Amino acid sequence: MGTILVLAVLAVLIGLAVRSMIRDKKAGKSLQCGGDCRHCRGCH
Repeated sequence: MGTILVLAVLAVLIGLAVRSMIRDKKAGKSLQCGGDCRHCRGCH
């Protein structure tokens, strides 16, 4: 019973994290790209 409860809590937390990442991506915010190409080492 305890294992199922822990797995359910972890699933909810992972789901919330993924949902937050998707919302940030749609809003133009992400960890990989801040939208400011002046500071991007890959663009030079």
